[in-house]
Amino acid sequence: MRPLQPVTPGVRWALGIAFFALFVAAWWLVTTLGWVSPTFLASPAAMAREGVLLFTEYGFAKDVGMTVWRVMGGFALAAAIGVPLGILMGAFKPVEAFLEPFVSFCRYLPASAFIPLLILWAGVDEVQKLLVIFIGSFFQLVLMIAICVGGARRDLVEAAYTLGASGGGVVRRVLIPGAAPQIAETLRLVLGWAWTYIIVAELIGSSSGIGHMIVDSQALLNTGQIIFGIIVIGVIGLVSDFAFKLLNRRLFAWASL
Repeated sequence: MRPLQPVTPGVRWALGIAFFALFVAAWWLVTTLGWVSPTFLASPAAMAREGVLLFTEYGFAKDVGMTVWRVMGGFALAAAIGVPLGILMGAFKPVEAFLEPFVSFCRYLPASAFIPLLILWAGVDEVQKLLVIFIGSFFQLVLMIAICVGGARRDLVEAAYTLGASGGGVVRRVLIPGAAPQIAETLRLVLGWAWTYIIVAELIGSSSGIGHMIVDSQALLNTGQIIFGIIVIGVIGLVSDFAFKLLNRRLFAWASL
């Protein structure tokens, strides 16, 4: 191995799968030998059985659908507002000076701290859960996109002005196209963060969703269902991450040249 030396896609896939295989093997060994009580850690086989029961007898597919809807809805709302605002902050320094202190302050506030207020303002219905995802994603997204746009090459900006472009033209034709691959990558990263807030969003006043199932399973000491719910979140997140990567490669293939 050499620092920063790339590996082929086949080797990358093989190494990634190998780690998962070793992880499951270690998990199976620990539970089979009785080193950990099943009350605290179900075996892989027990977890798989509980997963089958969840889908066949307890309507877990509906819970999965509701969780995906909440994450994607809150993230889409954050992106719809955050991307234009981040572009404005990155492109225009007075806007950045006006908004950055507040945005930087808010991005350190945990989304879970807002849950009591959100319940007072929006109740315990879907709006409250969407707002938790929104708050957890929005401020990070705005600041990261502002950094992407603000890091544009100055020579390209000056060349655009020399050719007669207006301020708006520089934003549309230089800053946004130049930052587009980084903006897309930022959206991919923040979507991953949005998934980390879903359990918090579904802890209170929820009658559906993966988080709701996990809380119910905790009350029953059913670690198999808890682990299965966590794995389902990870799998959905991994699939969405790969889909984002593939889309970004197709839309911005020139960025890697």
